[in-house]
Amino acid sequence: MSLEETAKTVADQIRRQQFVEVYAHHDADGIAAGAILCHAMLRTGIRFRLRVCAEVPPALLSNDTASLLCDLGSGRDDLPPETMVVDHHLPLFSGQFHANPRLEKIDGDRELSAAGMAYIVAQEMGNHKDLAGLVIPGIIGDGQEFIGKNLEIFNEGVANGVIVPDKGQTLAGRDMAEKWLLAIRPYLVGISGDDSAVADLLSGAQGENGIRQDVLMSLAVLTSAPQASAEGLALLYGDTIHLQREVIEDAHALTAVIDACGKSGHGALAVALCLRSSTELGEAWEAARRHHLAVIGALKTVQPAHEGEAIYECTDAIVASDMADVLARDWIHQVPVLVYTRTGVDCRISARLPQGVNADLGPLVRDLANACGGNGGGHHTRAGATIPCDQLGAFVKGWQEGLSA
Repeated sequence: MSLEETAKTVADQIRRQQFVEVYAHHDADGIAAGAILCHAMLRTGIRFRLRVCAEVPPALLSNDTASLLCDLGSGRDDLPPETMVVDHHLPLFSGQFHANPRLEKIDGDRELSAAGMAYIVAQEMGNHKDLAGLVIPGIIGDGQEFIGKNLEIFNEGVANGVIVPDKGQTLAGRDMAEKWLLAIRPYLVGISGDDSAVADLLSGAQGENGIRQDVLMSLAVLTSAPQASAEGLALLYGDTIHLQREVIEDAHALTAVIDACGKSGHGALAVALCLRSSTELGEAWEAARRHHLAVIGALKTVQPAHEGEAIYECTDAIVASDMADVLARDWIHQVPVLVYTRTGVDCRISARLPQGVNADLGPLVRDLANACGGNGGGHHTRAGATIPCDQLGAFVKGWQEGLSA
């Protein structure tokens, strides 16, 4: 069965419904995926409720109501078989209404996000090509590449005038100072979160006709390079994308805002932006600002929990995932990064693979979580789990043994 045939199976099932409970993962990819399908349902006359969440316990899924999981569900084998899943994680779910690029031998880590999969499903519900711009936050947010199906969707968006490619600075913010102050993609040691350092940086790059971008970039690299990875610094300048139909035109900024809103408990703001409402745009930016500063504050004090290993404890579950991304991407590590957070009786785990390091995190985290009485999984390069806190020692031991095997 082709990817389009799989998408049609899910699309046809959605079209049979009068009302759908939609659950979207709380990051940029999940929220964008959920919004794409809600746009399609709204235009088709199907009622829905969209909820943004970190995970969905199967007990919440009712046999009496159609449930659609976006960027969630593939890694579960205990979902009701009639559940509709649009995802790109390593698959365990065996229901028939499951659209996932990995089932068709397409790389869900690099070539197609959940938002991209949702876009393909949406096209089987009607002509919704104007939604191509909403795929971009999924690609950027999950660190994917513009290759394969991602590139096809991108090119289609360019051809239809909803995506305009460009080159430039990629930091997200409402003005130049805020872009550098809130930088977490990449995180810049000596600059991020420091108003005085940002002022000095911008002053040092000031020329007769305004800020000189070449000087600005050079100063930023020289400031952060001693503790920064080449991969992270390379993110400062590159491909930028203008989204002609979205309320935040800059794709990197839209990604940053909806991702931060979703993870910090303001999913409704993120969804509103993706549904093209600008009413609460200022509030969404402020929520993103607070979240980025919280991530930066946590990074300034983080220390390895285990001597000589890339294992870190985070005291704030809200920022743990972003902290793991920064530690693996922007700091120099030669081994996979593990971040854990204790939240009551549960412990949440985020695992990330630095560039150039060889490991398969998704299956390892899934198996360790199951052995500890929890659940987990994800991608080859990014994974997560929830386990009982009293099993953390066993998980860490299994992690160490699994990586050395």
